[in-house]
Amino acid sequence: MTGISEQRPGATTPAGRRVWGWWFFDWASQPYNTLMLTFIFGPYFAQTASRHFMAGGMAGTAAHAQAQALWGYGLTVTGITIAVLAPVLGAIADSTGRRMPWIWLFSAAYVIGAWGTWWSAPQDFSALRALAFFGIGFVGMEFATIFTNSYLPSLGPKSELGRISGSGWGFGYLGGVIALAIMLAAFQAGDNGLTMAGIAPVLGLDPATGADSRAVGPFTAIWYAVFMIPFFLWVRDDTGMPGNGARIGPALRDLGRTIAGLPRHPSLLAYLGSSMFYRDALNGMYTFGGIYALGVLHWSIMQIGIFGIIAAISGALFAWIGGYADRAFGPMPVIVTCCLILMGTAGLIVSLSPVSVMGIALAEGSALPDILFYVAGILIGAAGGALQSASRNMLCRQGNPARMTEAFGLYALSGKATTFLAPALIAVTTDLSGSQRLGATPLIALFAVGLVLLVWVKPEGEHPA
Repeated sequence: MTGISEQRPGATTPAGRRVWGWWFFDWASQPYNTLMLTFIFGPYFAQTASRHFMAGGMAGTAAHAQAQALWGYGLTVTGITIAVLAPVLGAIADSTGRRMPWIWLFSAAYVIGAWGTWWSAPQDFSALRALAFFGIGFVGMEFATIFTNSYLPSLGPKSELGRISGSGWGFGYLGGVIALAIMLAAFQAGDNGLTMAGIAPVLGLDPATGADSRAVGPFTAIWYAVFMIPFFLWVRDDTGMPGNGARIGPALRDLGRTIAGLPRHPSLLAYLGSSMFYRDALNGMYTFGGIYALGVLHWSIMQIGIFGIIAAISGALFAWIGGYADRAFGPMPVIVTCCLILMGTAGLIVSLSPVSVMGIALAEGSALPDILFYVAGILIGAAGGALQSASRNMLCRQGNPARMTEAFGLYALSGKATTFLAPALIAVTTDLSGSQRLGATPLIALFAVGLVLLVWVKPEGEHPA
């Protein structure tokens, strides 16, 4: 077993470099969540789609709701794709003992998909094309994450995995903050046509064509390609694992036995079910936060970007703090605390409108809704970062150490089996109510279900250390 001293950040041993290489995946991949999904491309898609609908004669409120619903349906299709394939790919990887070729493959999908969103200009806007490229990149990011996460149990002693996971997640959030700050300072124009740095968008990007926002795709692709270099240099497959080629048939049979045997492992089953709901709710908050601010509070993409920086800084700090809390108390208390905070935050968000908070009317032009939405962003970043870090460490305790990639594939399945649920519930509720604000109410129920299912989860799992 690798010693703790070898795992400290800054270590020059091969084990220390391996941890740093693993952390760099979080740094490289985080901008897809921060820039593409939440704060830049997602709101840009909603804004462009809304204007497209209004140009066709649809009223503004209905156009905003329709754009949010369309985004939700696109993510639903992507989520189903990931749910179906994730455990299968994990089982195949475990049977071959090789994860790195899959990471290369899905890294290519990440880069191609992110870059392809450049072709979503308002003048020739195709929602289907934009969603297709976004989906390719998102699938690449999610599948690459499955395979990189499965390295976690081999990075240090069990007692240190919470800290390693939390530090990695915090490092990733920091990468997201820096990438978003660069995007806002150099590329994204505000209402005055200037970036946050007070300059015209670099490279002659014309805001009239949405080029300042669309540049987020190529920027995210380049960021990933550059910062994955340490991962590919320092992380290697375990040479002690069997390498018998792509034994697809036996792998699928092993997967079938694992799924059929889940009822005999009630703690793992309950955890997969719990995380399925609370991670879905969290992803819903990430996915629709910027779109919500755009349509309900009438923020600009620049304001949403600043909101994103604040939320990501909070996420970086509290993922790191959460990692140490995980080491001290275990992942279960961290998960429960974060879910409670996020459930309350979802209730706060639903209560906000430009003219009221929690049903209380405000004076015209009150800044309180905007201030409270910034507070909500801080809470989402803080609790979301710590929750995701603790969750992948909890999976290490629940899963079979001999088939950890398959376990993370099942974890992805549980996360994606209902990933379509939050977007679909939001989309349907938004469609039926005609209100973006009421469309976010299903998130509260999803967090509550996740908390209830944690009652049957054993904090230390069912496998011996």
